[in-house]
Amino acid sequence: MALTDIKVRSAKPADKEHSLTDGDGMFLLVHPNGSKYWRLRFRFGGKQHLMALGVYPEVSLSDARQKRDEARKLVAAGIDPRQNKRAIKAKQLDDEKTFELVARAWHADNKKWSDSHAERILKNLADNIFPSIGNIHIADLKTRDLLAPIKSVERSGRLEVAKRLKQRVTAIMTYAVQNGLIDYNPAQDMAGAIMPGKVEHRPALALERLHELLGRIDGYKGRQFTQWAINLTLLLFVRSSELRFARWPEIDFKRALWTIPAEREPIPGVKFSERGSKMHTPHLVPLSRQALEIFQKIREVSGRCELVFIGDHSSRKPMSEGTVNKALQTMGYDTKVEVCGHGFRTMACSSLIESGLWSKDAVERQMSHQERNGVRAAYIHKAEHLDERRLMLQWWADYLDVNREKSVSPFDFAKLHTLK
Repeated sequence: MALTDIKVRSAKPADKEHSLTDGDGMFLLVHPNGSKYWRLRFRFGGKQHLMALGVYPEVSLSDARQKRDEARKLVAAGIDPRQNKRAIKAKQLDDEKTFELVARAWHADNKKWSDSHAERILKNLADNIFPSIGNIHIADLKTRDLLAPIKSVERSGRLEVAKRLKQRVTAIMTYAVQNGLIDYNPAQDMAGAIMPGKVEHRPALALERLHELLGRIDGYKGRQFTQWAINLTLLLFVRSSELRFARWPEIDFKRALWTIPAEREPIPGVKFSERGSKMHTPHLVPLSRQALEIFQKIREVSGRCELVFIGDHSSRKPMSEGTVNKALQTMGYDTKVEVCGHGFRTMACSSLIESGLWSKDAVERQMSHQERNGVRAAYIHKAEHLDERRLMLQWWADYLDVNREKSVSPFDFAKLHTLK
C-alpha cells in the first residue's frame, strides 16, 4: 500500500534500519537514530541502481514522489537520473563562479593580513569593484571589464586607491587561474593603464634650521604633554599612530627599549587604534637617555593608565591625531610646506646618513622601512642591528642637544664624536 503523510510522520525507529515502501521503486529508509531518508530503486543499462531523493521532513512525501516521477521519465528517455543530477549541480556551481564570489574566496584564503587590514581590503572591493563586475562570471571577464571600475576611481582623483585596486584585481584573477577557474589572466594586460600618482614628500626643514626648530619647541607654551610628544617624535622619529596608540607595557625601562607590536588591542570608539608597526612586524626602538627621561616624566602623569599619551578629555582615549602638527603651527610653521611631525623622520634620516657613522641597514631598520629587494630581504629580514641602533639613537639625541646651543652639521658633529 502507498504511504500516507501520517504513516511517514509516525514511522518509529527500530534496532536495525528498515524501509517503508511507497511504490514504483520509492521507499522511506528509517535509521535506528530516527533519521528518515527517501530512496529510489530503478533499472538502467540492465542493472539495478539506488538513488537518494532527500531527507524527511525537509523533503515531504509529495516532493519525494515528484522527484521519483521525474527520475522515471529520464530513465524512460534513456538518461541516467543520477548523472543528470550531478550535471545540474555542476552547472549550478559553475554559475556561482562570479567575480565577487571568487574575490571573497581569495580574500578568505589570505591569512597574513590583520583583521582590520582584511576588512579594509574587502570594503574597498565592495565599494569600488563589486557593484560594476561582481555578478559577472569570472570566465567572461575581459581586460576592459576589469579596468572600467578602476579607471573610474582614477578619474575621481583617488590615484593611490586605483593603484591598490589594480593590484588586488590582478591578484584575484591570478587566484582564479591557480584554482583552475580560468586559463588566462586578463588582468595582466592592465599593466601601465593607471597613471602613477605623484609622490608627495612630507615637508621637512633644512638641517640648518634645526637649531631654530629646537628653540621654538623648548619655548612652546602649550600643554606639557604635547611638548613631550613633540620631543619624543623628534628623538625617536616613529610614525604618528605608532606614538599615539603606545601602551605602557610596550616600554621596557630596564632595557631602555620600546617594542611597537605588529597590532594592538583596539580601543572602542577610536578609529585605527589597533594599528601597531606599519610593517606589521614588531619594531624595536632603542631609547636614548633623553628619551627615557621624557618617558619617566610622562609615567608620573599617565602611568596608571594603559595609554601612554592620554587625551585632554579622557584617559581612555589617546591624544588627537593632529596634536603635534597643531603645536608646530602654533610655533609659526606651515605644516603643509615647511615642516610637519612626519617630516622629523626625514630630518633624522638625513642627519644619520650625512654623519657617515652609521650603516644604511641600521638606519633603514630604525626607520622601519620595507626592503624593496626581495632577494636581499630574504637574507636580512631577521637582522635588527640593535647594538648599532642603540649607539645611533643616543648619537642623534646628543646631536639634538648640541643643536639647542648652536647650529652644527651632522658631519661636523660626527668628527667630534669620532675624536672622543
